[in-house]
Amino acid sequence: MSSIKCLIIDDEVQLAKSLSYTLNLSDISCIEAYDGSSGLEALQEHRPDIVLLDLRLPDMSGLEVLAKITQLSLDIPVIMISAHGQTKDAVSAIKQGAVDYLTKPFDVEDLVRLINRTLTQKRLTKEVQYHRKKVISSQTLIGESQIMRTLVADLENIAKSKARTILLSGETGVGKTIVAKEIHNKSDNKNSPFVEINCSSLPENLIEAELFGVEKGAYTGANSTRVGLVEVAEKGTLFLDEIGELPLNLQAKLLTLLESWTYRAVGSTREKKADIRVIVATNRNLEESVEKGEFRKDLFFRLNIIPIEVPALRYRGDDIWLLANCFAERLSSREGCLPLVMPNNIRVIFEKYDWPGNVRELKNIIERLTILYPNKTIIPAWLPIDLRGSPSKSDNIKDAIHDAERELVQRALGECDGKKGLTAEKLGISRHALKRRIQKLGLE
Repeated sequence: MSSIKCLIIDDEVQLAKSLSYTLNLSDISCIEAYDGSSGLEALQEHRPDIVLLDLRLPDMSGLEVLAKITQLSLDIPVIMISAHGQTKDAVSAIKQGAVDYLTKPFDVEDLVRLINRTLTQKRLTKEVQYHRKKVISSQTLIGESQIMRTLVADLENIAKSKARTILLSGETGVGKTIVAKEIHNKSDNKNSPFVEINCSSLPENLIEAELFGVEKGAYTGANSTRVGLVEVAEKGTLFLDEIGELPLNLQAKLLTLLESWTYRAVGSTREKKADIRVIVATNRNLEESVEKGEFRKDLFFRLNIIPIEVPALRYRGDDIWLLANCFAERLSSREGCLPLVMPNNIRVIFEKYDWPGNVRELKNIIERLTILYPNKTIIPAWLPIDLRGSPSKSDNIKDAIHDAERELVQRALGECDGKKGLTAEKLGISRHALKRRIQKLGLE
């Protein structure tokens, strides 16, 4: 199989065929189109790696075709082909987004080198962009909604303050750990340790030792002195996740730490000082837990000095789509495939959904789609049923038929990677009939 796919849009049929044959010898497979309209159709159907576009076409100019390609946002590089005397137009094309141009007649070897150089540059640029995004997203919150802008501004102020206890609350999966790291990374102690412990992940008899350390001989099996996480976090941040799960007897010891900033290791009588910031997080309503006797009132008041509510994903508007595409980029790099192509109908579904699992649920869905459908355009039928909604229960027979037909065409398009020719053949209808159905069913 050829490693590079090239679309040639040129009305000189013999030149296009000759070029196609020659490029094929250099491991570049070609699709030919002889006017702008069929070129744009072939572009969407075949998703080439690169386009060779003539400036003069019978139905529209090459510059018009270039503008339409740019509007599609497919990130496919375009090399213009110009005849003598068209240099001015070729330069205009460069300004409009073409990567380069060649003047007829040209050496095919020069073209092959240009294609390889262009695609190598594109790959390297994508890698740099990905790694930049990875660094940024690992250190900052992703979001442009007003609610997130407000949160980020608050975090900036809190991080630089002298506050030593911070309470994060919010539903499961909203990103409380990321918020805690954001506070740490923006603080004056960002180069000191960030130490995390999940209060529900350890047995009750081990949490105290994990937090405060153990003196040798404190209990059977304590054969050596062990440093606790409070000491490990010295000068930095201790993050206690799921604080609502901390047993009551340990809540008292945590309160002592937060009031005096001193602690004792298990089995020790010596007090140690703690110079740390403590951030705690919970998905519980701690006030209700206090009323039920499950959480100490005095500890709650000590923690609740600077409360931060991390918003649920359903309140974040356009951030849903921003996060989906960010995860698609990141996961495609991990899996060694192209990022998912997610059309507007997928966006509509995403933005209507409530996201009970929040950012974590969104990431898991994008990961599943990336693994199961690499390099493909996503269709609603591939989404979890909870996300796309229950099947139609309309009593109207026409509506039921419409829904069934839409599902069938969507599934066929997905299985054929969006290629209309193959889809029409699979469905046993003409390409023109498929085009009419796609328009009628609102699948464009």
